[in-house]
Amino acid sequence: MNKTAQIKKNHQFIKFRKLVIVSILIGFLSAFLGISLKKITEYYEEIFFHQVSVNPLFYILFPVFGLSVIYFLRQYLFKKKENKGIKEVFESTQTTKNLPSYKIPSHFINGLLTVVFGGSTGIEVSTVVATATIGSVAHEKENVFRQYKTELICAGVAAGVTALFSSPIAGILFALEVISRKVTRAFIISNVIAVSVAFGLLSILKEEPLFAVSIETWHLKAIPYFILLGILAGMNSVYLTKCVLFFKSQFGKIGTHYYKIIIGSAVLSISLFIFPQLYGEGYHAIKGIFGNTAQIPLTITLALTFIGILILKPIVTSITLASGGDGGVFAPSLFIGAFLGLLLASVLNSFFHVNVIPVNFMIIGMAAVLSASIHAPFTAIFLVCGLTNDYTLFLPILVVCLISKYTAKTLYPYTVYSYAPSLTK
Repeated sequence: MNKTAQIKKNHQFIKFRKLVIVSILIGFLSAFLGISLKKITEYYEEIFFHQVSVNPLFYILFPVFGLSVIYFLRQYLFKKKENKGIKEVFESTQTTKNLPSYKIPSHFINGLLTVVFGGSTGIEVSTVVATATIGSVAHEKENVFRQYKTELICAGVAAGVTALFSSPIAGILFALEVISRKVTRAFIISNVIAVSVAFGLLSILKEEPLFAVSIETWHLKAIPYFILLGILAGMNSVYLTKCVLFFKSQFGKIGTHYYKIIIGSAVLSISLFIFPQLYGEGYHAIKGIFGNTAQIPLTITLALTFIGILILKPIVTSITLASGGDGGVFAPSLFIGAFLGLLLASVLNSFFHVNVIPVNFMIIGMAAVLSASIHAPFTAIFLVCGLTNDYTLFLPILVVCLISKYTAKTLYPYTVYSYAPSLTK
């Protein structure tokens, strides 16, 4: 009996040791992929955005070129293989289906091309699928990992999200709230190790927060306005979700793919020409207004600009994805939330003289729209705090994220990840 127990104990130790080793490898590879994609995208997006600023002709050329290259890559390099984005990650964790290794280069390249050529989305979902694939491939390598499929996929995703947003807690919470939705001992071990390795790599590379913002304190008198922001954020997220689902459905009816590219490029080009802030991820626009919120007086023209951006962003994001672009709703949600928060703060200050702090409303708005868009409030809280490396607004962000999520769920129970046509029949 003692001998049997000792053998069993040794076997458990070997499994644990192998899980630790593979988690370290997944964490490093996923973080390296995420950091590389982020850096390359930032570098080329800045160059290409400067070119369109100098020569508006590129507003026409870049979208059609980018979407065309992505189409031909999918046709000839990746052999017309299916691409459902993050829904494939769900399918993989819920069935015996595995994520094929080609999804690592596919999403890396296509995500990069989509954003740098003006596609109005972000690289976050591309990173999530690519890093999930790293975990999926690792789980296939040894029989001992077969039972840890979901845990290893989540480890890759958590490390990738950590690399993008400099927040290990956001990485684990996203893997838990959106992908796994359950906690096991193996989940805790693999994900904590993976995000620790990812954060360690970030520290070695001295990665700075995406948004360098000086956040002031917040006041109790602003709570009613924060609640209003949460409700508006929930409504905006439902608008974003319905836009994505509607345009994907409509473009799906177009038989010839190049017609999709032409239509999508035309809409993108016109929208980018009118509102250059919509180019790519839109982080350049957020950074631009973070430092000038106090100096921006609200005029009718500026208010209409903000409203136009809030109406158009979900449409151009949806059309980018429907016409073949690679990405998701992470960056668009942050973008919409920032402009929504700034618009609300500007209206309150200009017409009601309540003297709220615009920067606070921008940051809280970013978290609120993201929370409502993916139904993951705790991910949104730590992700946005990680983006600014400041937890001053933690409590109001928590309250507003919960309000926005439940507002969105009341209006429409699905996200772009959870919706399936069969659910509404």
